[in-house]
Amino acid sequence: MVGVVRNNPLQRVIASALFPWLEQPLVSSQHTLKQSVSFAGIGLHGGNRVSMNLLPASPNTGLRFRRVDLDGAPEIEARVDHVVDTQRSTTLGKGAVKVHTVEHVLAALAGAGIDNAIIELDANEPPIADGSSREFVRLVKEAGRVAQADPVEVYRVTAPIEVNVGDSQMAVFPHSGFKITCTSSDKGGRFTQFFTLEITPASWEKELSHARTFCFYEEIEFLIKNGLIKGGSLENAIVIRDDAVLTTEPLRYPEEFVRHKMLDIVGDLALIGRPIHGHVIATRPSHHANTELAKAILAQMRRPLEAAQTFAPPPAAAPEAKPVAKPAKSPTAAATPTVNSPTSTETLVRDGATLDTMQVMQILPHRPPFLMVDKVTKIDGPRIVAQKNVTMGEPFFEGHFPGHPIMPGVLQLEAMAQVAGILMMRQAENAGKLAYFMSAEDVKWRRPVRPGDILMIEVEMTKSRGKIGKAKGKCTVDGEVVSEADVTFMLMDR
Repeated sequence: MVGVVRNNPLQRVIASALFPWLEQPLVSSQHTLKQSVSFAGIGLHGGNRVSMNLLPASPNTGLRFRRVDLDGAPEIEARVDHVVDTQRSTTLGKGAVKVHTVEHVLAALAGAGIDNAIIELDANEPPIADGSSREFVRLVKEAGRVAQADPVEVYRVTAPIEVNVGDSQMAVFPHSGFKITCTSSDKGGRFTQFFTLEITPASWEKELSHARTFCFYEEIEFLIKNGLIKGGSLENAIVIRDDAVLTTEPLRYPEEFVRHKMLDIVGDLALIGRPIHGHVIATRPSHHANTELAKAILAQMRRPLEAAQTFAPPPAAAPEAKPVAKPAKSPTAAATPTVNSPTSTETLVRDGATLDTMQVMQILPHRPPFLMVDKVTKIDGPRIVAQKNVTMGEPFFEGHFPGHPIMPGVLQLEAMAQVAGILMMRQAENAGKLAYFMSAEDVKWRRPVRPGDILMIEVEMTKSRGKIGKAKGKCTVDGEVVSEADVTFMLMDR
């Protein structure tokens, strides 16, 4: 989705018009490796010998893991959407295919500014090497770095983001470059360390890439029982016992523990799939917290595109509905005024009102086959209930699916959004505006909707501030929930 914004001029214009306060993106060339390089070693989890090849890749490939030990050599894109486990390390999964402990090699590639590469493995994890990214940095330098024709945009964090996961606190703030400030300690506050660094390819290699992983002695029994360190040893990890530091060599940095935590952050944030400019501030970070921050940054990154996706087709293309006359409340009361005038929508969208199809079309610009609301059955404060009669004549059943008709889940989401848009029109100042889709979160589809079903759409407005509205939506059939979501939208002038 991010790539669509980058390469589609029309959507860029739309997003810029909606969000003129956003700065122009920083654009540079994508990079890949000049040649293939190889490395072999022991896997941390399995303790088996692992061979790894780093291969050049074409533009827009991104970073991908390829399991050559499995039939068909399946690939997993290094994206946060594919994170399936974050216990002690970051694991990616796609179906039954998994790759463990991806953060160290991803940090080496991202730290060097490699956008496209294939990480080829003959096991389910890269070699652990010495527990840092030092060997992987050496490989990247040996392979060399080459610019590609396609551009890459550095994403600038536009507003502060905060994530709290257990004992971990993560935040990112707008910044002119990529900076990490981190505090690390165990639960008892032992070996508390602090370090801050502006991340560049040079500072990454010198100040972070050599920092080794570490664990506390009392954790080892748990790690062994859970098969997490079959390949672990003092050759690839530092062990802290009481006040003693057990290692085969002196510490490489005075603050090696916190610097390794920062190394992990660089690797986990590479799962965003795009370089970022922002200042990350982390207290007792973990892989879980790192990847949750990556998801939050990705959600912020997508908002300009999502806001440009309107609920409605262009209103000019829709025929203007005629006003529906309503009985006068008194001899001097007037009939319903012109469509989309403030008094019209205020009169129609009120507590206790029910709306038929013609009245719905006075409020919404949608028209069949994109109108997903047949009538409104109840309006009660911030809550509204509407109905969609799902018939075999719906045009989407022709291709979704022949012989097995099912209403697409995205159209149920669209129905929730349209109903939320109706509720927003109860405020006079919103009359005549269009609702633009910004985002949908916690979306769940629970069972199919078929021809003959009556889809009841229930929406409750949870927040309305200025032009922004947030609502919880739920679709039911015969009292059973079939889908639900939290939707956010923006009101814009026609």
